[in-house]
Amino acid sequence: MLGFSCVDDAISARPAEMVSVSPETWTLLHSARRGGALDGDFEGSFENGRAFLAAIDGLRGRRPVVVEWKGSHRAPGDEVAPVDLRVDHVFMVSCKYLSKIMINASPFHLFDRLLRGGHGVRSADWYAHVAPAEYQDLYESVRKELGLDLLPTRVTELGTEERKRLSGSLSEGWPSGSLEVHGAFVEKVASETVRGWQEVTSSLGECEALLWRMLRMGSAPYFVLGASDTSPLRLRIATPWDWRLNFRLRAFECITQTGGQPRVGWVAAVENRHAGSVDEVAGHVEIRWSHGRFGGNPEAKVYLDTPHTQVPGYFPLV
Repeated sequence: MLGFSCVDDAISARPAEMVSVSPETWTLLHSARRGGALDGDFEGSFENGRAFLAAIDGLRGRRPVVVEWKGSHRAPGDEVAPVDLRVDHVFMVSCKYLSKIMINASPFHLFDRLLRGGHGVRSADWYAHVAPAEYQDLYESVRKELGLDLLPTRVTELGTEERKRLSGSLSEGWPSGSLEVHGAFVEKVASETVRGWQEVTSSLGECEALLWRMLRMGSAPYFVLGASDTSPLRLRIATPWDWRLNFRLRAFECITQTGGQPRVGWVAAVENRHAGSVDEVAGHVEIRWSHGRFGGNPEAKVYLDTPHTQVPGYFPLV
């Protein structure tokens, strides 16, 4: 974005406009560049910056005065956009390279609160909430198979150190004698999650707002610069206002999916107001322990299965 002719010149210059990059990080970049293993990443990201500098939607050839790297810290507020770079205090950029993960939230925040402001309940166990009997059955089976008789009899009574011990014992996988009960547990968590999610998304208005949140659309537009498996990603992300000018939600459905852990799929049917066509946007949510099996409360990872370039409201950078 700063107009350098090549990667090496940019790194060697350590430009002062990059106000939040430490000397240690510049040294690390020098080392990584010399190693050669990340040449594709360096060149691809450099070309993304060059494209943003030239883009009509972007800098229009004007060299930035200040570029702030925000990606290394947790946002202190309730931010919708996953911003990594802020350019001239105005342009917000998300750097997304080979990732389909949109959100990592607590299940209560996603399935009960529909990602409304804040983060919701973080200390509660979703598994105990939606499938208490199957959760206990799985715990008892594992405890018996591994001979961990000194652990509490109830899964909800596990402490931090006991969870670490149990998670370590399961690092190689589930005991063969627990596979069937684990399957029943996965099925119950997924089906009950879908049932509850359907109840709170009974109106298209609720579904529309949820879709915007899962697609990380907020009150201000921002840009995604990155790469997919097949091509660079250079997108302008619409606001809900922009989205409604161009699109209309026709249906939203959530379904159980098979997998090694509880998995919920979601599909939105979106009509293009101008073309009259209807396209689907699809993804899924994996509900998994945050620190290995039984290691911590579950988290909900929202994935986008539709290619970013085909998502309504993700406009190509021009």
